[in-house]
Amino acid sequence: MRSKWINYQGYPVFYQDFSGHDHLNSAAALQELAEVEALVLEQPPHSLLVLADFRNTQIGKELMDLLTASSRITQAHVKKTAVLGVTGPKRILAGMLASLTGQEFTLFEQPSQALDWLIE
Repeated sequence: MRSKWINYQGYPVFYQDFSGHDHLNSAAALQELAEVEALVLEQPPHSLLVLADFRNTQIGKELMDLLTASSRITQAHVKKTAVLGVTGPKRILAGMLASLTGQEFTLFEQPSQALDWLIE
């Protein structure tokens, strides 16, 4: 699993690393999502700070469907989500994901800005 826990100014943040998915096959993306989902579901409700990284990722229908299903399952365990790498046309997909799942998140370009927002 590429995703991992990081400590930011004393706060545990779950860094979900979906970056560079244009170099990964769908089986790898599915495996990463399954492992992330299992870890998230172990956390208490409304407790998790998430930094999701989609930089250099191509989001097609297959990945969008997987993300939508996973978000629906895990959203009750997440307190706040900051998302990196969602620019241009990907913003439309992000809006669709939020609409379909009810999961709220905020988009950022810089990791430091995202992390600061998560812990405020």
